[in-house]
Order: sequence, then C-alpha cells, then structure tokens
Amino acid sequence: MTHFLDIHKTSPDDLRGIIDQAAAMKSARAGRPKGMADDEQPLAGRMVALIFEKPSTRTRVSFDVGVRQMGGETMVLSGKDMQLGHGETIADTARVMSRYVDLIMIRTFDETVLTEMAEYSDVPVINGLTDRTHPCQIMADILTYEEHRGPIRGKKVVWTGDGNNVCASFLHAAGQFGFDLTFTGPSQLDPEEEFVGLARRAGSTITIERDPAKAVAGADLIVADTWVSMHDSQSSKERRHNMLRPYQVNDALMAHAKPDALFMHCLPAHREEEVTSAVMDGPQSVIFDEAENRLHAQKAVMRWCLGV
Repeated sequence: MTHFLDIHKTSPDDLRGIIDQAAAMKSARAGRPKGMADDEQPLAGRMVALIFEKPSTRTRVSFDVGVRQMGGETMVLSGKDMQLGHGETIADTARVMSRYVDLIMIRTFDETVLTEMAEYSDVPVINGLTDRTHPCQIMADILTYEEHRGPIRGKKVVWTGDGNNVCASFLHAAGQFGFDLTFTGPSQLDPEEEFVGLARRAGSTITIERDPAKAVAGADLIVADTWVSMHDSQSSKERRHNMLRPYQVNDALMAHAKPDALFMHCLPAHREEEVTSAVMDGPQSVIFDEAENRLHAQKAVMRWCLGV
C-alpha cells in the first residue's frame, strides 16, 4: 500500500517525482479559472475521505479543491462525526472506511491514530498533520523554494522559533532532498533528537545555534511558525512568548541572511509576534505562493498514492 505518512518514509526518487508532477500540474493550470477542472481527470470516479480531528482551513480547502479539480469526489468528516477511537477501534474504522472510499487523508493529534489507520487500511492514507509531523506542508515549501530559486539541494535553511511538527518534517526533508538546516530557538523547544539524527545520518548538516543573527548568516531560506497553539492556556502562551521573543523574524534579522534569501511561514501567522508584517508583506516573503502550493503538492501526493 502506497501511503504518504512522513517524508523520511518516502524515497528521494519518489519525492522528487511528486515535486516535479506538482510543478507540471500547476503550470498546466496557469491562467485558468480556479474552479475549472484539470484537463486530466485522474481521480474520476474516485471517492476521497478527508478526516479532521483537528480543525483546518488550508488543509481542508486545498485537499477538497484538489480532488475536485482532478475529477474526484470528497467526503469531509470531523472528529465529532467519526469519534475515532471512541466506541470503535481505529483499526476497525480503517477496515470499514476502506470498503467505502479509495483514499483517506487524516489530520489528527496523536501520531498513533495515523499509523494505526494506515496499518489496517486497504486504501492509501495521507498524513494531513499530526502533533509530531506535517509532511504535506513541507512538500509545498520545497515546491515554492524551487519555483523561485531553483534546486534546494545544498542550500541552507534556517528554522527559527519552536522545533515543532513542521520543523520535524523540514528535518526529514533535509535528509531526503539534500539541504542543510540550522535550528535557532530556546533549548526547551529544540526539535526531537531522533529527527536531528535521521537528517545527519542521511548526510545533511544540522546545526543548533542559539544566536539567531549567527544562525541566519548565509541563509537561503528562513522559516518561522506560530509560537502558540490554539489549545495552549493563557499562562502557557505568555511563557512561550517570553522565551521566543528574541527569535522574531524582522527586517534586522533578515538583513543577516543572503540578500536573496526567502521567507516562509505555513500560516496562520500572528503578525508582530513570530514575524513582523514588514517581513510577511516584504519582497522576500513567498508565504502566499507557499499557501497556494499546498493545493498543487497535495494533488501530486494523491496521484502518487493512487498510482494515477
């Protein structure tokens, strides 16, 4: 079964094929109305289940639109609809869903929900996000970088702030796509050692640098993410803000990177917190290209999973 669970679980050749197909599909749609179907209809007659235990804007819309553009149909289910793991095991849910649909995308909290769904599903499963990783976002980010600057292999990417699930998938991508990554943030929020080790064993240079100005020196790409989760308490939010304030991406920090360095953020962003509006809306920011590319990258992921 061809699941898309994490970037380090997919071969470099397959990842490159997904990126190349995403770029080709995007190019084929240039200048066309957003609602118009693709000329190719590889998902015609296919039903895709989109399961959201976690709320979503970009993931929900981009997957739903992507399926429709490729001629398929979607069934969108929330955590309340599914009651995953409550009253019925995830394994049994996977077995049942496999009888109804051709592909499952799930956005959930606990990584074990994803892995168990994939283990017992008879159809491909895509990781739309877990608390631990976010591979579809990074596929869009790679696509975006290469659109603007060419191959990402050998480039220096700097992650600033919290070593969270998006950072984890960037580490996976570093090893598979052959770029180096520097993390700058407080020690309490370092990325998982397991993921750092995976990237290093794959040949990437992974650096931890507490001084953000030193970290971004020579950077080709600077990436930030929100400092807080919607589920954090007020006291937790205040503590995190105090820890992370020195790592805000602003014009002064960007000035230490290469003159043509890009800035990315997976959105939603808290303006004037992890990044200033001057950077978000500035000439080095590609955040809205990045958001659009979720659509194209995920379409290519779905085609790869289904072999179409």
